[in-house]
Amino acid sequence: MGKHLVAYVDGACRGNPGEGGVGVLFQDEKGTTLFKAYKYIGKVTNNIAEYRALILALEKAQKFRAKSLTVYSDSQLIVNQVNGDYRVRDTKLKPLLREALFLIRKFQGVEVKSIGRDKNKLADSLANRAIDTKGEEEYLLDE
Repeated sequence: MGKHLVAYVDGACRGNPGEGGVGVLFQDEKGTTLFKAYKYIGKVTNNIAEYRALILALEKAQKFRAKSLTVYSDSQLIVNQVNGDYRVRDTKLKPLLREALFLIRKFQGVEVKSIGRDKNKLADSLANRAIDTKGEEEYLLDE
């Protein structure tokens, strides 16, 4: 795949904590959808689900040999923590932030940006599908 990928990520949680799922959608720089994935992650908080979505995107981008990545998330907390603007107070989130930052360092460049929920509906629907099916699925749409 291309050298630069764009990822839309979302974590869903029914209850907080509750059953959780993550969704990831990859596009090329022109906006063509390349890959979709969702995964059921069990009982979690909404913030853990959001971090797990980011981590899944970073892992998949590595497998696609992306050199750089732009990640869009509707979780302002996650975006601001990853970018160093917010401190992580929740001890359960600290190892997830460390894992995300470790993966980010494997790329030449990663931008994690905030996006409105209205522009993240596809990733949200994937995360909710994970909860509905209690499963995991990947769709490689183009190579």
